[in-house]
Amino acid sequence: MSLHPDDLTPEEARRDHWEMLGFLAINAGFGAGLGLLVAFAIFWFDLGGVGASLSRSSHPVLPALMMAVPLALTFAAAVTASAVMTMPYRRKKQR
Repeated sequence: MSLHPDDLTPEEARRDHWEMLGFLAINAGFGAGLGLLVAFAIFWFDLGGVGASLSRSSHPVLPALMMAVPLALTFAAAVTASAVMTMPYRRKKQR
């Protein structure tokens, strides 16, 4: 079976795979950080009275986590999805 000119050697494919995973991990981390920043801003600026409710709560950690973690996961998923859509895969093969 002959290699097509666009095919990568196993070493190149492995390196390319790890580069893509790193690219996606960086974007997921950025999105999660952005989501945590948004949650912090909601608490800090007391949007909808959330910050005041948390400050009066006897156990504020769990409600804060129940709001911050889904926001972080949603932002991480959205940024990672946009990274997948804009991944420079075709340009890499044309080098």
